[in-house]
Amino acid sequence: MDQAALLDRCDFPDGPIALGVSGGADSTAMALLARAAGCEFTIWHVDHGLRRTSSMDAATVDAFASRLGVAFELRPVVVEPGANMEARARAARYQSLPADICVGHTADDRAETVLFNLLRGAGPAGVAAPMARFTRPILRLRRAETEAVCADAGIMPVVDEHNADPSFTRVRLRTELLPLIADLFDRDPVPLLNRHADLVGNALEVIQERAIQLDPTDARALVAAPKAVASEALRTWLRSELSDSTSPDAASIDRVLRVADGTHTATEIEGGHRVSRSGGRLSLDPFDRDNQR
Repeated sequence: MDQAALLDRCDFPDGPIALGVSGGADSTAMALLARAAGCEFTIWHVDHGLRRTSSMDAATVDAFASRLGVAFELRPVVVEPGANMEARARAARYQSLPADICVGHTADDRAETVLFNLLRGAGPAGVAAPMARFTRPILRLRRAETEAVCADAGIMPVVDEHNADPSFTRVRLRTELLPLIADLFDRDPVPLLNRHADLVGNALEVIQERAIQLDPTDARALVAAPKAVASEALRTWLRSELSDSTSPDAASIDRVLRVADGTHTATEIEGGHRVSRSGGRLSLDPFDRDNQR
C-alpha cells in the first residue's frame, strides 16, 4: 500500500484537530493517516447506545486512542425510539461533537448521498452533496482504501450491524442499487457520481450567489425571482430552521412556492412542520396534526 499516495489525496486542516472516530474502517483509517501526516489531534467518540456492542465499541476506540498516544473524548447521547431513527441519531451525534470535527466520509459515501438525494428530489444542493458542513479530510479516498489502511496497521475495525440492515434506505443503495448500476453500465459509478456532484456544485454556486440576496420569507420577492433562485433560498432557510439537516425535497419546495404565490395559504412539509403566509410573509411552525382534526 502506497501510504504517501493516499496522503496526497487527504486534506487535513492545520493545527490541533478533532477527529470523530466510530471505530469503523473509514474513521479509523482517517486517524491512522492523520498520525502519518504528523497531525496533532484528539479522538472523539459518540455512544448512541443503540447497539448491544456500543459500550464495547467505545472501549475499542479508547484503546485505539491510547495506542496512538492521543487524547480520547467520549460523548454518550440518548436517541429515543421512533421514526427517522437514522436522521435523529445523526443529528444527536453532531450536536455532541465540536463544530470543527473531522469525519471519515469517503468518495463512496458521497456517491451514496448524491444518489439518495437525487432520488428523493432534494434539488441541486442535495445532488451537489458538497458535504461542507464538517471537515472531511479523506473524501477523495475510496472505502476499499480505508479498509486496506486498517489491514496494513493490523487493526480490526468495529463492524456496525446497521450498515447491513436493509431497513435503512442507504444500506440498500449501497448493497443493491450501486452494484446494479455498476453491472448495467459495466463501470464503477462512484467516480461518475462524484464528478456529477462537482458539476452541479459549480452551477449551484451561481444560483446561491443570487439566492443569498433573497429574503426567503418575503412572498413577493420569491414569486418575482427565478424559480431556481427562489427554491434555493427556501431550501437554505428551511434547512437552517429544521433540526434535521436533511435538505427539504423538491415536492416540499414546490408546495411552499405555491403558498408564496397565493395558491395556498399554508402547507405541511417534511419533518412535521407547516409553512404559512400572512401579510406577505412566510413563517415556519411545528404542525400538530391532532389539533387539526
